[in-house]
Amino acid sequence: MARHPSDIPAISGLIARAVAVLGDYSGPMVSEREVLESVPTQLWIGGPVAATGGGTFPVHNPATGEVLAQVADATPQDAVRALDAAVAVQAEWAGRPSRERGEILRTVFEQITARAEEFALLMTLEMGKALPESRNEVKYGAEFFRWFSEEAVRVHGRYLHAPSGTGRIMVHKQPVGPCLAITPWNFPLAMGTRKIGPALAAGCTMIVKPASATPLTMLALARLCSEAGLPDGVLSVITSSRSGAVTQPLIDDPRLRKLTFTGSTEVGKKLVQSSANGLLRTSMELGGNAPFVVFDDADVDAAVQGAMLAKLRNGGEACTAANRFHVQQGVLEEFTTKLVEAMSNSVVLGPGTDPETTLGPLINEEQLDTVSALVEDAVAKGAQLRLGGKAPGGPGWFYPATILTDVPAQARILTEEVFGPVAPIVGFSTEEQGLAAANDTEFGLVSYVYTRDLDRALRVAEGLESGMVGINRGVISDPAAPFGGVKASGFGREGGTEGIEEYLSTKYIALT
Repeated sequence: MARHPSDIPAISGLIARAVAVLGDYSGPMVSEREVLESVPTQLWIGGPVAATGGGTFPVHNPATGEVLAQVADATPQDAVRALDAAVAVQAEWAGRPSRERGEILRTVFEQITARAEEFALLMTLEMGKALPESRNEVKYGAEFFRWFSEEAVRVHGRYLHAPSGTGRIMVHKQPVGPCLAITPWNFPLAMGTRKIGPALAAGCTMIVKPASATPLTMLALARLCSEAGLPDGVLSVITSSRSGAVTQPLIDDPRLRKLTFTGSTEVGKKLVQSSANGLLRTSMELGGNAPFVVFDDADVDAAVQGAMLAKLRNGGEACTAANRFHVQQGVLEEFTTKLVEAMSNSVVLGPGTDPETTLGPLINEEQLDTVSALVEDAVAKGAQLRLGGKAPGGPGWFYPATILTDVPAQARILTEEVFGPVAPIVGFSTEEQGLAAANDTEFGLVSYVYTRDLDRALRVAEGLESGMVGINRGVISDPAAPFGGVKASGFGREGGTEGIEEYLSTKYIALT
């Protein structure tokens, strides 16, 4: 079993507290074999259906490199078949009473919760994250169905007399129509549920194209939705190793009315360009380069605990992960020393299914090479390696928790999204310098700030160029809050009361 080079001991009190924040689990255990045998591996279009000629592609276990399953490889014709099914039932689904749609979503929430360990183990197998992380994602992902089951009955319009006195104005909200969701591999359940939940609540049908690295969780969810009473055709899942070839015919089809994507900024820009011909409604949750800013007046111990969560949640493979640590000079050495100590004493690198593991493997060899290259570039340009910094080798795609200090401005790791367990630390002197350094990025998804000064907290939060800000918190995601960014991190919001608006169109009706 892969381990951190320093042969770290069992989980410390710090990680135990972190796990308490992220979620724990007690319930019936299931075997890997049982879980894998229960997952459909064909396309899901009103039920499991075979691909029309695309064959299959393998899904790998990142901890071993072994093949978990062979999954149907959809063709463009299969994608159109899914859109045909969505279009066929769109009017019927939109016409369902909102209470009925909400009750189905509520049932899905309850069924995910009842099968939490199955979903958690499945995600750990195909994505690699430690089981406590997967269990937390099940809780988080399921909550989108509960939240939007309640929002389904709260879609409001308005009615008023025209100020001119010439008539009346009625504003009506309607579902936009069939939607396409393209989801990433890092949160196999939650990245789907926070799109599916509001779409179905609004009365839209949806086709999901999950990442080819982690399609099993979404196929399992589609089957569960069907068992919960969702009509055939309302939700389809098309798995494919050729994302562009399969999704482009849908984007070009005038029957599709909405595209929602979570993934890299590079791909997001191409999708927005492709969607322009059809003037599709789009929402884009793209890359991040989150700053973690610690001021002199911060509670350093709390900042270290927050840094552990913000950096190591999901192994650092999250768009919300803290990418750059900007620490004011007065507490720079204290923060660095305590963060090195916390990671050294708390992080156990190994397969996600191992109960001692707190840090699983990266998703694949390509990501391992990317993280390694970013660290090597920083060190070559003068950064100091305080912890980790070298992959242990052996089977699986493991990389240890790593801390870099004295990172020069020209190091790539300060401008590129790391997507790994690496914390580059740089110092700053004044509040103005700290804010400028935090904003010195094309991205603007989330920022983290640690300070005991309320005035400073609000002042800095307002000055940060990001869609979300965590004040003295290392985890901010919440289904009841609007999630999304600005600048190169995209547009649109998922979650909160704003989330369902992404799937509704506004109609003005003039009355006499």
